[in-house]
Amino acid sequence: NPILKLYAVTCEYIKGEKQFYYRSQNFYKDVPASEEGMMGDFVEISEIDLEGSRQFLKKFGPGKAGTKRALDCGCGIGRVSKGVLFPVFESMEMLDMMEEFILHAHEVYLGDYADRVEAYYLYNLQEFTPPTKRYDVIWLQWVACHLTDKDLMEFLMRAKQSLRPNGVIFIKDNMARQGCKLDPIDSSIIRHLDIMKNIIQTAGLTILDVEKQEGFTEAIVPVWMIAMR
Repeated sequence: NPILKLYAVTCEYIKGEKQFYYRSQNFYKDVPASEEGMMGDFVEISEIDLEGSRQFLKKFGPGKAGTKRALDCGCGIGRVSKGVLFPVFESMEMLDMMEEFILHAHEVYLGDYADRVEAYYLYNLQEFTPPTKRYDVIWLQWVACHLTDKDLMEFLMRAKQSLRPNGVIFIKDNMARQGCKLDPIDSSIIRHLDIMKNIIQTAGLTILDVEKQEGFTEAIVPVWMIAMR
């Protein structure tokens, strides 16, 4: 089945990976450090999104995964950290490639939660190696779409090494109704769920659960949540 060829996206669509990553960085320079900016003008679904994430995370909650520390990848201003992760985890670490977002998170948006951030990483995910055996949960929301198949697979391999016992990695992202779709404006790849699963399994991770985010309007590309370790 050609749809599952792992590097199809990289080979067929992305001429020059540097250009692919440069466009993404350029796009986010113009995105305001606000919830509206984070949600791409779909701010009215933010609460539905957060509640879906809270419920999905709960399945792996206390007694299953620990609650000591989580890493929020592509955290932006910290919308998911604030709404989903801080209420569960003792401390947080947050990663984003945009300095403006991280500064806004720390100085304004997170409020008192900022005291519980152990580290901010100003990094591109494809260049980041998380510390080993450190996190109970690693959360990637709307960021896996900005990595090529190969870079996503390699990051997941590194992320697996950074989990504590019973730790879980979550990917929450837009999933194409079929095949792969490249958005040239923000350099994001919308992959079919089967393609995403294939990347995860090729990285040597086990998929624990998969769930569709309900409650979004039909105008929005389907969003799925995947838990793995």
